Amino acid sequence: MKKKSSSSSESVKLDRKTVERNRRIHMKGLCFKLASLVPPHHHHRSASKDMPSQQDQIEQAAEYIAQLKERIEKLQMKKELVAGRGGLSLDGGAAWPTSTLPVVNIRDWDSGLEVTLISRCGTSRSFMLYEVISILEEEGAEVVSASISHIGDKVFHTLHAQVRLSRVGVETSRVSQRLHELVYSF
Repeated sequence: MKKKSSSSSESVKLDRKTVERNRRIHMKGLCFKLASLVPPHHHHRSASKDMPSQQDQIEQAAEYIAQLKERIEKLQMKKELVAGRGGLSLDGGAAWPTSTLPVVNIRDWDSGLEVTLISRCGTSRSFMLYEVISILEEEGAEVVSASISHIGDKVFHTLHAQVRLSRVGVETSRVSQRLHELVYSF
């Protein structure tokens, strides 16, 4: 009788090992599938290995998903602004009526600024992008990316700038004042 109970406990142990091995194989497959959804330019190489660990892959996927979520939120806000549903501030603050264009919005992030300028296509109240970049550079920021989007009759200029000297920083209120003067002077 002892033999029978011994073999049944070995069978239970074997089943647990099999279940655990299958669970690990399944999780590994899911991690691989998740990592394959992240575009190659979003992958970060770990310093010690050629292939990132599963934890690194999951962290990269989470970071990428957060970036996509932020991008979707911004695009939805732009869409609402263009549709004329009362308009929203790109920083979540007070609403801007869509009739009061051009719009200047500045948002601080980490060690830089995001400047969004919205104007109507073909109006005499346009501004030169190089003038905006000059103001940012004079105030101690370096433009690292700029994009222009046309949605309906509106033009969205989005600039990302980093602070050149982190200990000095950038006076956001002064940048805002100068950009407002530039944009509303036209």
